[in-house]
Amino acid sequence: MLLICVLVFIALATYMTGKTRDSITSIRQIYVSEINEQIQQKFQTIVELRLDQVDSIIRSGPLEEAEYSEVALEELAEMAESRSFTWLGLYGEDGELVTVYGEEMVFEGDDDVQTLLDSYGCVIKRGINSSGEMVFLFGRAAEYEMGDGEKSVALLAGVPMEDMNDALYLYTDDADAYSHIIDMDGDFVIRNADASDYENYFERIEAEFETLDGKTSETYEAELRAAMENKEDYGTTISVDGEERYIYCTPISIKPTWYLVTVMPEGVIKETVLSLDQLRIISIAASLAIILACMIFVFVRYYRLTQHYVRDLEVARKEAIHANQAKSEFLSSMSHDIRTPMNAIMGMTEIALKNQHDPMRVEDCLQKIRLSGRHLLGLINDVLDMSKIESGKMALRMAHISLRELMDDIVNIVQTQIRAKNQEFDIYIQTILSEELICDGTRLGQVLTNLLSNAVKFTPEGGRIDVYVSQEASPAGENYVRTHFVVEDTGIGMSKEFQETIYDTFSRENSDGVGKTEGTGLGMSITKAIVDQFGGTIELVQYF
Repeated sequence: MLLICVLVFIALATYMTGKTRDSITSIRQIYVSEINEQIQQKFQTIVELRLDQVDSIIRSGPLEEAEYSEVALEELAEMAESRSFTWLGLYGEDGELVTVYGEEMVFEGDDDVQTLLDSYGCVIKRGINSSGEMVFLFGRAAEYEMGDGEKSVALLAGVPMEDMNDALYLYTDDADAYSHIIDMDGDFVIRNADASDYENYFERIEAEFETLDGKTSETYEAELRAAMENKEDYGTTISVDGEERYIYCTPISIKPTWYLVTVMPEGVIKETVLSLDQLRIISIAASLAIILACMIFVFVRYYRLTQHYVRDLEVARKEAIHANQAKSEFLSSMSHDIRTPMNAIMGMTEIALKNQHDPMRVEDCLQKIRLSGRHLLGLINDVLDMSKIESGKMALRMAHISLRELMDDIVNIVQTQIRAKNQEFDIYIQTILSEELICDGTRLGQVLTNLLSNAVKFTPEGGRIDVYVSQEASPAGENYVRTHFVVEDTGIGMSKEFQETIYDTFSRENSDGVGKTEGTGLGMSITKAIVDQFGGTIELVQYF
């Protein structure tokens, strides 16, 4: 299985690598053809816009109904200048070219103005002014008086060729591709800066194109000329200075004798595709490694499971025994939390029996017995609900309570134990903003009872236990109050290690001074869960 996986992945990687070059060529052709189409659309839009501007000059021109004069020519010049033309001229029936605005102009190329008008209804030509600047010319048929009885056949307007370059955005320093516009003879109509050393594109082919895949520069030139003669698209991969480039040539629909040539360097698409190819190979190798690792892991895991099956059963048996022991220890140590209210009930019962002749005393004892009974029931419920507390499903029952009555009830519960150990006990009330509260009084009483019960239990006889109660404004808003309860004792303390686990379930201090003290170890874990449910905090501070 491992060998088959390796062979399949190697064959797949080899096959995909072989297809990468074909993909690069296809992607480049699609990409460049889209660029050409967009440039052609933009070129056509610009040409149509400029021809419309020439039409607007003709429609507003004064020479059709006025005599040929300097004033009329100046009006034409002003209209041309307002439309961002740098040259305006009239083309006569005899082929005479009269400049109305701008420098003197000479036509470039063999296209005859009258022929262009008859064939396409407009004139699109190149020219060169007296300063040697290339100018792009646009013209429409127009009959104007030119003096001496001569009439014009066309009105021509021009813009610098550089403006057309900028408008078409044919090249920038950081472009992925660049383009030229050439005519049938290969002469540049609009030339990219990359070809600034040549006046003719065929000359550049002969000078720079290197042999690639058996094709020489002469072959490239012949193929391009044939495609231009047949008005066909032409695309191929060439080599210049050792770098592969893709060229794509398409005829311009609005000017069929001109052709748009777009060049895309090798790195633009090739680097992207090759990086994807490398990523694919890495992914294949990684997948193979993962599969091999998984198969080895499964085999090793299966082997270990079969070898250690008996040992795992033994571990499970020991864990079951340990669980039963923990359960037994928990049941046997329940008296830690139950004894406190039971002692109170028994003590008050004895006092009531001895004072049956004193109704006030008996009533007081019965009240305390009732409170202790309620607390005992609460402890039993807490033990039964321990699973809910640990799973976070414990719900608080909010109700109206009196802080004073709550503290009185707590004192009555623990007072018997405190007197039995001859301990000193005081409660200090400080800054109470509101005695009437809405909270879960049972849970709050359980927290305070747990803390005081532990304080009594772990404080030697004759020791001291103090409770401090204070309130302050709550950041939750004016309808809330923050209440602080501090239980302080002169007990035996605890180790730093136990302080870190004091809130864990069944957590007990194992030192000599504590080992004989009864309890389940649930008190502080329950206390922490209740405080967290209230959204409060509980802190342990030990002084030495």
